[in-house]
Amino acid sequence: MTLVAILSGAGISTDSGIPDYRGPNGLWRRDPEAEKLVTYDFYMADPEIRRRSWQMRRTSATWRAEPNAAHRAVADLERSGVPVRVITQNVDGLHQLAGLSARKVLELHGTARQVVCTRCHARSPMAAALTRVEAGEADPACTVCGGILKSATVMFGERLDPVVLGEAMSIAKACEVFIAVGTTLQVQPAASLAGIAAEHGARLIVVNAEPTPYDELAQETIREPIGTALPSLLARLSAEGGTRAGG
Repeated sequence: MTLVAILSGAGISTDSGIPDYRGPNGLWRRDPEAEKLVTYDFYMADPEIRRRSWQMRRTSATWRAEPNAAHRAVADLERSGVPVRVITQNVDGLHQLAGLSARKVLELHGTARQVVCTRCHARSPMAAALTRVEAGEADPACTVCGGILKSATVMFGERLDPVVLGEAMSIAKACEVFIAVGTTLQVQPAASLAGIAAEHGARLIVVNAEPTPYDELAQETIREPIGTALPSLLARLSAEGGTRAGG
């Protein structure tokens, strides 16, 4: 049966109340200084940046967010029997919360739901670290070695996990349908996955409010709101067995 690969970006989670970063109302446009809080070199060098980062994490919309219709539609497609793999640029974990098996989700940029020590690489739940922040620790250290803790996300200035990226490329090469949803397809190397899929014969479908650099390779582009457009598209794919998206 046809393998459907879905590359999801920030736009799929905006209906859940999580703002995107580069859109017209994106975080980096509203507060360019905020980018420093998730830039590795600034974070490691400046305790004040780390303190501000922890406060940003503590008040993040991620902790209040629930999966929306688009996340649920992806999980429904997988439950319908169509083989699905999600490659996400998001760190919010909403695909999994919607019911998609964690082993079907590749988190290219890591997860905000864990922290990692920059010295010994020990991992622990973000919730535990935030409890320490709430209790008054402005910059909680690793409980194992005393090293600097950071979110288990890929910060600016860090490389993607080569194993995860390699698996994503393999999926892009193997799939018959590749859907890029809610992503500007401007951040590399994630954006290149759309091109890789098209080059290997996949039907490329782009679901995004704004044009992307890969639209000319797409067999279908959809500009309607993701919360209604993606469920409609995936219902069509399910009905067609995932083979004839786009008509």
